[in-house]
Amino acid sequence: MRNKNADQDARLILQLGRLREDAEMRKARRWWSDEFWPRTAADYLKVEMAHGTQQNRWLRLVATYWGMAASFVLDQTLSEKAFLRPQFSAEMFAVFAKVQPFLKQLRRRTRNPEFMANVERVILNSKEARERLRHASRQSKRHAKTGVNLPFDGGMQRQEISREGNRDRV
Repeated sequence: MRNKNADQDARLILQLGRLREDAEMRKARRWWSDEFWPRTAADYLKVEMAHGTQQNRWLRLVATYWGMAASFVLDQTLSEKAFLRPQFSAEMFAVFAKVQPFLKQLRRRTRNPEFMANVERVILNSKEARERLRHASRQSKRHAKTGVNLPFDGGMQRQEISREGNRDRV
C-alpha cells in the first residue's frame, strides 16, 4: 500500500533539493565539505564571529539549511524515512560530525542551547542515523589526522544492492 504522505514527501524533498542547487548554496556546501574543518569550538566561532565575510555567510547558510530541513521531520511534515535517505541527507551527517565533538561548548559560548538541536534530535531518534553519524565522525577524524579530504559516502559503508534487495558489502 502506498504511503499517503509519499507525494508530500517527494514534493518537499524536491523543493529542498532546489534550495541546495542555488549557486550561493553550492559554494557554501563546497566550502563546508572541502575547506571548513574546525577542530575546536574556537575554530568554529572564529568564522561565526567574522561578520560580513563570505565564510560567515556560508557557515550560517549550511547550518541553517540543515536545521530547517530537520525541523520538517520533527514536526512530521516530512517522513524520517524520506529525509534520511543517504542520497539526500549524507551531507547533514558530514556537517554535524564536524561540530558534534564540541557542540556543548558551542551552545554554551554562543548562549544558544538550540544550536543544531533539530539535526541532533533527528539523528539521535534513529538507530540507523546514529550509526551513520558514527561513520561520518570516523571519516571526519581521519581527515583531521591525515589532512586528506575523503569523499563522504553518506554515513554508509560502501554497499551494493543485490538483485534480491539485500545489502552486501563490497
